[in-house]
Amino acid sequence: MCDRSYPKKLAFQYLEDLKNEFERVNGVQIETAARPYAFIKFDTFIQKTKKLYQDTRTQRNIAKLNDELYEVHQIMTRNVQEVLGVGEKLDQVSEMSSRLTSESRIYADKARDLNRQALIRKWAPVAIVLGVVFLLFWVKTKIW
Repeated sequence: MCDRSYPKKLAFQYLEDLKNEFERVNGVQIETAARPYAFIKFDTFIQKTKKLYQDTRTQRNIAKLNDELYEVHQIMTRNVQEVLGVGEKLDQVSEMSSRLTSESRIYADKARDLNRQALIRKWAPVAIVLGVVFLLFWVKTKIW
């Protein structure tokens, strides 16, 4: 439909303008069209619009391309901001991970201490009884 060097955005804008104008002018009549060339009057609008879009250097076309570039710029800016937001979230996750690591070490130390205390509570009475029994045997053997 157009040269390869013609900007795609401008070509699609041309088609979009044609579609919008056709629907505006002939929207109701589309379903009831009985003859093949019922909308031949629309050709004059097509030719006028074609002349407007043929020269890509016209002020109107340059403005449309600049609008498209601005839109792309806005999208890229938004994407970069989202990536930076993800980076901040990664920093937060890293900080939380470091905090979790240090807290897990503290938890492991406390668990080790509790296990030691439970072992002492379990075997201390037995050790004391055995110690007293051995002390009694030793004293008994010394006295006799």
